[in-house]
Amino acid sequence: MLLTRATEYALLSLESISRTEKPIGAEQLANDLGIPKSFLAKILQSLAKQDILESRKGAHGGFVLTKDIHDITINSIIIAAEGKAPAVFDCSSYSDTCPNGAIGTCVISPFLANFQTKINDFLDGLTLGDIL
Repeated sequence: MLLTRATEYALLSLESISRTEKPIGAEQLANDLGIPKSFLAKILQSLAKQDILESRKGAHGGFVLTKDIHDITINSIIIAAEGKAPAVFDCSSYSDTCPNGAIGTCVISPFLANFQTKINDFLDGLTLGDIL
C-alpha cells in the first residue's frame, strides 16, 4: 500500500479547513501549505465529490467540511485522494507473472486477505478527529 502526496495534501488541507469557520479557497490553501494549486484543486474537488467537502461559489466562496471531523474516516479521505481503496497487495496486477498461476487461491492468499481486512478496519475506525 503506497499512499502518495495526494493523501498527504488532502490531510493537510482538511486540517487547515477544519480550523476555520469561513470557506477557504484552493489558492489560499495552496499558498499557505506550499502545494501546487492545480494539483491541490483536483484533490479538493475529489474530496467534494465524496461529500467530505462542500465547494461554495462566490466572492466569499471556498471549501468547508460537510461533516464533523470525527465523522470523516481516514479511509474515505484516502479513497477520495487516491481514487481507489488502499490495497496491501494487488494480485490482479501480477496475474501474468504469478509464479503458480493461482491468483487468489495460493498459499499466501488467506494471509493477504486477513491483513487487508485489518488495514480496512483500522482505516475505517480512524477519523480525521483522531489524528488532528
